Amino acid sequence: MPDTPQGTRLHGLCRRLGELHLISFLPLFALIAYWTRVEVVLFVISFMFPLLIALQELVRPRGASAAPAADAPDHAPAAEGRDALTGLMMRQDAMRHLDRFLEEERSTGRVTAVLLVDIDGLRRLNERQGMAAGDSVLRATAGRLRGALRDADIVARIDGNRFAAILSPVRRADFESVLALAERIRDAVAEPVSHDMSSVYASCSIGICLVGRAPENSAASMLQAAEAALDEARRSGAAAIRSFSPRMRRETRKNNGLSSDLDAALENGQIRPWFQPQVCTDTGTVTGFEALARWIHPDEGVLLPGTFLKAVNDAGRSERLGEVILYHALSALRSWDRTGLHVPTVSVNFSTEELREPKLCEKIRWEVDRFDLDPARVVIEILETVMAGGASDTITRNIRALSAMGVGIDLDDFGTGQASIANIRRFGVGRIKIDRSFVTNVDRDREQQVMISAILSMADSLEIETLAEGVEKIAEQAMLAQLGCRYIQGFGLARPMRFEDTIAWLHNHAEKLAGTASLGRRTG
Repeated sequence: MPDTPQGTRLHGLCRRLGELHLISFLPLFALIAYWTRVEVVLFVISFMFPLLIALQELVRPRGASAAPAADAPDHAPAAEGRDALTGLMMRQDAMRHLDRFLEEERSTGRVTAVLLVDIDGLRRLNERQGMAAGDSVLRATAGRLRGALRDADIVARIDGNRFAAILSPVRRADFESVLALAERIRDAVAEPVSHDMSSVYASCSIGICLVGRAPENSAASMLQAAEAALDEARRSGAAAIRSFSPRMRRETRKNNGLSSDLDAALENGQIRPWFQPQVCTDTGTVTGFEALARWIHPDEGVLLPGTFLKAVNDAGRSERLGEVILYHALSALRSWDRTGLHVPTVSVNFSTEELREPKLCEKIRWEVDRFDLDPARVVIEILETVMAGGASDTITRNIRALSAMGVGIDLDDFGTGQASIANIRRFGVGRIKIDRSFVTNVDRDREQQVMISAILSMADSLEIETLAEGVEKIAEQAMLAQLGCRYIQGFGLARPMRFEDTIAWLHNHAEKLAGTASLGRRTG
């Protein structure tokens, strides 16, 4: 019976009757009977009401009780298929609605669109102000999304800090109208949220996909396309909006192919570090190498990190990539020692995800001991944005523990973020790497020289070293040495190279230094 429309309606009526607490209406009926003396009301109280109570007990769901238990939670559980915090539908229901919209689009010619809304920096908000503050932002965002959309549109919470707005098919949903909607949503989310007698502020990034632009005309493909647009928006900075484009379509297809090849590449040695030397401007000697990930793909050739890191992150393989690069970097350091080549340090980049790993210090200690190396010869590079964004307690503990272990800490891309001096001290930074944007044309640009001089002066006062990245010309090298920057790195010295090529490069560099020294003695 419940499988028929009539059965479904009857089943729903019975379920709602079972959820009512009819006994609570008895005083009301009695009061009406007293004032009106209507015989019908008395009949309901004396005869029909007991029958309704009995019927309710028959249809009440098994195991339910008329009154809540004493230890029941203060809030009612979420309706089936609904998010408990926001009351919105969840991912699977949203996908079903999007599939239905696409069917309607195919039959009527009306078009739909998907907007993915991601709350910027929610993790940091939770760490700084508590989970309750983050929950308040999520609830407010859900309400503001509902307010910005039509009744027929769909709003869903599809992930922890990510929402989907799915537009009901309309005759005209061009990019301009959808972009205007996205801007309204962004402005609404930016409004302050009241929490605990104060205001909390948040922003959001938005990715858009209009029907017909995704690789396939399916709900899964549209959502994946909107996610690709959202990823680009997030890379552009907070509160950015991006729409899926043909270029992103090509990148998505390529990324999907890379994702399927990733695990094999990590395990069979296709992904390894290439090494770029770092040199002292005073002596010209090599002070270390930076290990930079490269994927030697059988079809695509040599892939740079910017090409495959998204696939790594999407697959949740950041930690494994870090392990592979660290292993090969320390193996290279040990091999240089065995061949009699003096390379003091090797630097390895660590992502925010790796720095959040609770057992990071144990893993690095184990690898260092495995190759019988001094921890002081290992340098980890962390982005300035990690410090500027307010590192979590786990990240802070890891970096400070590594510094206490003797591992060097380099602050990468310095000048692109807003790391405070207090954080530089707190994290035990031993060297700052001046971003290439300050270095390019420093030999000719007076403003660049002034900015680098200021950075060098600050570093000197903090008693930390400096390294300039992206040095490409001899004139830039000379100016940096003149300004007092002790270490440099860039294509002007050498491009990143395979480990096998570093052996010949180190021998050639040593011969050049020896020749320069010999020439200096003869002319002196």
